[in-house]
Amino acid sequence: MNFKSISFYLGLFCFPISLLAFINILYASYFDFFLSIDTYFTTLIISLLAGFGFVFFGKKSKKNINFFEQLLLVIISYFLTSIFIAIPFYLSNYQVTFLNSIFESISGLTGTGFSIFKNIKYLDPTLILWRSSSQWIGGLFFLFFLTIIFSNKSFNYKMTNLTFSGDSTFNSKENIKDNILRIFIIYTSLSVIILTFLNLSGLRLFNSLNMTMTLVSGGGFLPTDDLGKIIETNLQKITFIFALLVSMLNFYLLFNLANKKTLFKEHKEDLYLIIFLIVFFVLIYFNNYKGLDIIISIVSSLANSGLSLIKVDNNLSLYFLLITIIGGSLVSNTSGIKFTRFYILLKITSSEIIKLISPNSIINKTIYNTEKKISDENVKISFLIFISFFLSLFILSSFLVIDNIGFEKSFKLSILTLTNTVNSEMYNTQNLNFSNLLTSSKISLILFMIIGKIELISIFLIFKKILFKD
Repeated sequence: MNFKSISFYLGLFCFPISLLAFINILYASYFDFFLSIDTYFTTLIISLLAGFGFVFFGKKSKKNINFFEQLLLVIISYFLTSIFIAIPFYLSNYQVTFLNSIFESISGLTGTGFSIFKNIKYLDPTLILWRSSSQWIGGLFFLFFLTIIFSNKSFNYKMTNLTFSGDSTFNSKENIKDNILRIFIIYTSLSVIILTFLNLSGLRLFNSLNMTMTLVSGGGFLPTDDLGKIIETNLQKITFIFALLVSMLNFYLLFNLANKKTLFKEHKEDLYLIIFLIVFFVLIYFNNYKGLDIIISIVSSLANSGLSLIKVDNNLSLYFLLITIIGGSLVSNTSGIKFTRFYILLKITSSEIIKLISPNSIINKTIYNTEKKISDENVKISFLIFISFFLSLFILSSFLVIDNIGFEKSFKLSILTLTNTVNSEMYNTQNLNFSNLLTSSKISLILFMIIGKIELISIFLIFKKILFKD
């Protein structure tokens, strides 16, 4: 393992945390929230020292790292940055334990939204902003990982090659700095657009800022206890739906919009996702559930956000869990098994059935009726992801069922953890108190929140590399 090179890149991931801490210091100074300002100074200093230390240690190393080293870098990055983000939680006046602080920070980084805090509206505003910031930076990091690391052709278990991915040079290793800058510009611009729309819809600036960082990353943290106290008018609901759609659809769709490229021809996955949303809405609509609130719940489930305006309804929770498992676009901040993988499995299954009935039939193996074809490798990976998801579900449920939360909630919570989706009323899991869970349950949730984001197959690949060295 090239640990010096890993150290260099790890140092670079420390500096965005320093920037967030500096922004919170400015915010606390401007609004006279001096009670907690020391915690952000501490975070700023520690993250800067760690960043410069890691960069100095690895600056003379070769900067090329292989796929397995990249995967290890991703996993270490989640744990290291979560420690920095946990500092303001741990040093706050709310007597948060170190484990609970790590739990909160991992939940933010992965966009899950599980929280150990109750009565959010009574928290220090700087801490609320810090929670939301952790989601924003987590979403940005994941887009870096997704478009630069997970697009590796040798181990393409994310299968980003099956959906349009910008111009041919976007994923090349030669211009990695330019790619990171372009991703940052698009992600930041998108955040500004959502913030502007939310402000124009009538939200307070503080709520708009926090909701922007939540929605653009597909996260689940709120600046208050109830979404209904923030999103009230139809204009606000429509803006909310737009923001969720943006986080769910292919990130390169925005890239192509910025570059005025042909859209519909190259983004069939996004078109199919919209059709899927419409079909589910029609099914629920004819069951006497109407209005924008239901549309928000459907889009929120597919975007793996979990934020909802509807109240408890056990008749619909199964529908929403199913949509949550499916997930959104391959190239987005969403988790889950992903819509395209389901599409591949269903198409290949139907093709095999047709071959049994009519052996002489010509089988169409194109994906979304484009020029790209489904390979045997795509089928194997899709099936492996499907199996690994339910294997993870079984393992995590087994750990959680030991805790005193019941089998049904353990099962639902496992699904939400693996899809990085917040527990909410539409899943009937809103009453879970994460701070009171057993230590074993918290550690399990922390590990599987990360696994849900990077997928279990990546862990298998690392173990395979370590145990069976080439």
